[in-house]
Amino acid sequence: MKTRLALAMLLGSATPALAQEEPPKAVTVTGSVALVSDYRFRGVSQTDKEMAVQGGLTVSHESGLYAGTWASNLAGWGTFGGANMELDLYAGYKFQLGDGAALDVGLTWYMYPGGFQNTDFAEPYVKLSGSLGPLSGLLGIAYAPKQEALGNFSNTPESNGQSEDNLYLWGDVSAGVKGTPVTLKGHIGYSNGNPGLGPNGTSLSPTGEYLDWLLGADVAIPGTPLTLGVAYTDTDISEAESAYLLPNFSSTKDGSSIAGSQVVFSVSAAF
Repeated sequence: MKTRLALAMLLGSATPALAQEEPPKAVTVTGSVALVSDYRFRGVSQTDKEMAVQGGLTVSHESGLYAGTWASNLAGWGTFGGANMELDLYAGYKFQLGDGAALDVGLTWYMYPGGFQNTDFAEPYVKLSGSLGPLSGLLGIAYAPKQEALGNFSNTPESNGQSEDNLYLWGDVSAGVKGTPVTLKGHIGYSNGNPGLGPNGTSLSPTGEYLDWLLGADVAIPGTPLTLGVAYTDTDISEAESAYLLPNFSSTKDGSSIAGSQVVFSVSAAF
């Protein structure tokens, strides 16, 4: 009797715990919002070295398929022919390769609502990620095929409809500091594409070819979805190389380069 009673009590106490366990969802929705002191895209400020509000949403399926959107306000050089917002649409497929590695293949469609007519462009990408202990890394390649939005622009008739392509290679690395909520991070990127001003007034590779890099740290606030970040970012674009882009390629406040070194602060929340 005591054995049966004990067994009944054990099963009774286990039932609520089992009932609380939910099977994995076939579809998950994740998102984030952020406030940054400067929106840097591949090392170049897109907000005239001023603050930006950003947010994104991703819908993922258990098969590895996903789609989402991301947006940020713009100013100065980043306005792409008068747009005050960048709106990205993306979709792809991510699958596991084993031993913590994953391959991600997708496409991003960059949109600039309110800008010139030929401002939007598509950029396919491939990303390989993996981890080893506390160290995580990612290698990526993004190639935008020839498109009018990336072409040279001039007032001559023969320039109409000209198209160019753009290549971007990058690597990211991050590592958590044991026993702390701190994550150290680093980034380096290489751009190669059309120099000069495109039909939207800007360019993905303003000097044709350049490097960008970043070193920083994130601090997750325990018990909240908040993360505080700080990063030092820079490029190897010299003032001489970008002189022909002036005044577009300078801050409207003090005339300083929008591709020079900058410390960027951020606060973000994931959900």
